[in-house]
Amino acid sequence: MVRRFNIGSALLVAGSLFASVATPMAAMASTASSNLSVSASVSPSCTISTSALSFGSYDPVSANTSLALNGTGSVTTTCTNGASATIILDQGSNPSGGSSNAAPLRMMSNGSGNNLSYALYQDSARTTTWGNTAGTGLGVIGSGTSQTNTIYGSIAGGQNVPVGNYSDTVVATISF
Repeated sequence: MVRRFNIGSALLVAGSLFASVATPMAAMASTASSNLSVSASVSPSCTISTSALSFGSYDPVSANTSLALNGTGSVTTTCTNGASATIILDQGSNPSGGSSNAAPLRMMSNGSGNNLSYALYQDSARTTTWGNTAGTGLGVIGSGTSQTNTIYGSIAGGQNVPVGNYSDTVVATISF
């Protein structure tokens, strides 16, 4: 007896045969894996800039015979988030005799040998001198954004100085 197969039966038999061969091949595939370690180190970093402190007009004859002339400037820093830093202000270009980094005695000069004494402070009450050491500087903690701190200045009253323009240059430094 002769059996006849139609095309549909032939495809069904061929498909079944292929599926039975292909299934064990997928089961024989293997994988391996490994962990990739990823790391970075964030270093402390800071930038610093200042805005001028201008006292305006000092009048030793009437307004400032006994009263101080006060003014403010500022120092702006940007430090890495969490970085500890200290802002220090040096003694200036014309320090008075006896001046030290811890207790600066700053003076403005008119360029002709005449000086006008002044002081810089960390607080508005003008009681904490801003010095040039870690112990007399202003400590800050970075936030990753700019932080502005006021520099409070004062010229003591009663200084008998000649007419003229007086100036000084103070270097602001941030150590971190």
